[in-house]
Amino acid sequence: MRSAAVAATAVSVALLATACGGGKSDGKEAGKTAAPSAAASTAAAPPARALSAAELDKLIVGTADLKGYQVQKAEDIVTADQVTADKAACAPIAHAMSSVSPGSPAASAQRQVLAEPKKGASTAPEDALLGALGVQMTAVTLGSYDGQGAQDAFASVKAAGTGCAGGFTVVQGAEKTRIDKVAPESVTAGDEAVAFTVTTDMEGEPFVSKLVVFRQGNALASFSTISFAPGGVKELPTPVVTAQAAKLG
Repeated sequence: MRSAAVAATAVSVALLATACGGGKSDGKEAGKTAAPSAAASTAAAPPARALSAAELDKLIVGTADLKGYQVQKAEDIVTADQVTADKAACAPIAHAMSSVSPGSPAASAQRQVLAEPKKGASTAPEDALLGALGVQMTAVTLGSYDGQGAQDAFASVKAAGTGCAGGFTVVQGAEKTRIDKVAPESVTAGDEAVAFTVTTDMEGEPFVSKLVVFRQGNALASFSTISFAPGGVKELPTPVVTAQAAKLG
C-alpha cells in the first residue's frame, strides 16, 4: 500500500466584535479623543505571514519531542497535482492523507513518526515480527499559509469530512484507492481541530486508519496514521498531536 486517503472536514470561523460606548458628556469630556474600538484594532492588524520551509523544519516534531517514537524525514513526497479524487470536494481529505497540505500553503514540511515496538525478553521471533507489523506509523505534515489561507484550508477539510462520509476514490498516478467510509472522531487541539476514522477497501478487506487535522494560527498540521495490525488503527495518535501542538504554541 503506497497511500491511504480519506475524508474530511468543515469549519465555521466567526469574527465577533463588540463595541461598547455611550454615556453623557459635558464640556469637560468633549475635548477627549475616544479610544480605538476592538473592531478598528482588528482591521488594522497586518495579515498573517507564512513561514518558510526552513522555519517549518524547526517547528515540526522530532524524536526529542516524543518519548517512545522515532521520527524520520519523509521520503517519496508527492505534490497536490499528483493526488486527486473522483469528487473534487473530497480532495482536501485525499491530500491530508497523502502528506500534502490542503489548500494553497506557502511552504510545508513532512515527517514519518513510528511508535517503537514493545520489547520483551521472552518474545518469540514470530511474535516480534507481528509486533513490528503492528507498529503505528503517522505521517505528519505541517503547512504555513498567508492571510486566511489556513482557515480556508481547514474549512475545506471539515466540509469534506461531512460531504465525503459515504466514500470516494483517491487517484495517485496509476493507482486508485477506494475509501468506503469517513466517520468523525472527537479531538481537541490548536485553535480548531477535526479527526476521522477512515475505512479503505484493500483488495476486498477493510483497512482502518485515522486522520487528524488541526489549525493553530496560520499553520495547519495533518496526521495520517496507519498500522498493519489486525483491525487497523484503533486510537488517534494523541501523543504525536499533543507534541506538535506544543511546538507550535
